[in-house]
Amino acid sequence: MDNERFENTIADMKIYARENHVPIMEDEGISQLTALLIEQQPAAILEIGSAIGFSALKMAKALPDALIDTIERDEVRYSKAREYIQEAGGQEQIRVFQADALELDLSLLNRSYDAIFIDAAKGQYERFFEKYEVLLNSGGIVYCDNMHMHGMSSVPLTEIPRRKRTMIRNLKKFKETMMEHAQYETKLLDIGDGIMICKKR
Repeated sequence: MDNERFENTIADMKIYARENHVPIMEDEGISQLTALLIEQQPAAILEIGSAIGFSALKMAKALPDALIDTIERDEVRYSKAREYIQEAGGQEQIRVFQADALELDLSLLNRSYDAIFIDAAKGQYERFFEKYEVLLNSGGIVYCDNMHMHGMSSVPLTEIPRRKRTMIRNLKKFKETMMEHAQYETKLLDIGDGIMICKKR
């Protein structure tokens, strides 16, 4: 991807995200994620939760030889993601699927992955993991963003707004499951809003 074209697109995306309240990764979080991916050197990456394509483009720029598939449920965000990816020149590297990730037919993806990045509905992380980890190659890594949920995951449930309690309870349960998972080596990094790294043994 042409550097100037890419940077201009990223700048536009940040403005759009701010004005339209679209959650995209903070600079610290995406920098750390791309650094981890550069160290890993995956050939194929699956992202669950495209939003407007910000992190997919950042990953594609950091790993110019990697193929990236990304799934987005929301029709408006899916359309913006495709638009921005085209604008940045990343369409040869990135495929965007519009679907509820929990309902997508896995055969449509027609490939396996060295890395899976989960950044969608926080209360569904365990279900996303259970569905998609079958596509992860041996030695592959699952990256999960927002594990701290702005500090909410480390306080008693009684102190969390009632409407968010189920989500936080599910997130905590998923973290505990992965920390004890016999087939995965898991660690939680205190960067950005918390990134959990789960390496398949």
